[in-house]
Amino acid sequence: MADGSDPVGGRQGTMIRVMASGSKALGATRVLLLRHAETSAPACFHGAESDVGLGERGHRQAEAVARHLANQRPGALYSSGMRRAIETARPIARACGLQMQIVPDLYERRMGSLSGRPRDEGWAIYDEARRRWISGDLDHTHPGGESYADIRRRVVPAFLQLAEQSPGQTAVVVAHGVVIRVLLTSLIEGFGPADFDRIAIEFVALNELQSDDGRWRATSLDVRVESPLFTFVFPGI
Repeated sequence: MADGSDPVGGRQGTMIRVMASGSKALGATRVLLLRHAETSAPACFHGAESDVGLGERGHRQAEAVARHLANQRPGALYSSGMRRAIETARPIARACGLQMQIVPDLYERRMGSLSGRPRDEGWAIYDEARRRWISGDLDHTHPGGESYADIRRRVVPAFLQLAEQSPGQTAVVVAHGVVIRVLLTSLIEGFGPADFDRIAIEFVALNELQSDDGRWRATSLDVRVESPLFTFVFPGI
């Protein structure tokens, strides 16, 4: 690891352990981690500095995933405090009869001058950081942006704390694309920063994680619920 000081996120194996969809070990804590729905400006980068809301399609996505999640009977709902996450979480709260709990440290990556900029204009800068992280340089970033190591120090403790608050329950967590990639590549057995691009993180796609022994395993990744046909994506497996 480039930073040489934080063991979280190191590779622990070569393959992810995948259990049968919908299974739940006795006493396991289950987290359904999803990205917010599509924003009103999906062609732009939106970091922590850009508190954009959902677009029309995004609101439809949020309603669709809320209906699906109601059938999962979650016991807790957590959300980033950013507008796009809250607008995604509100229909989930109504459908599931839950009170939304805001987790301030789950905000999206700080992106400095890239935030709000068209993706095609700023892609080279973002892509350089992505490639450097995958190669192990976890402290790399552009001026005003957060590095992988910065994000990990912020979001992993927040995630573990909310999981501790929901022992043996199913918890829904609404967060952001880069945040979710950092969490998955920091916590899931068999994954590390080199796998940053291994998992697609689509709008409102579900990533189901379980833990009953202090280790986190993935039951399913990038399950898309906007249409009746769910797609299970396990890139590289």
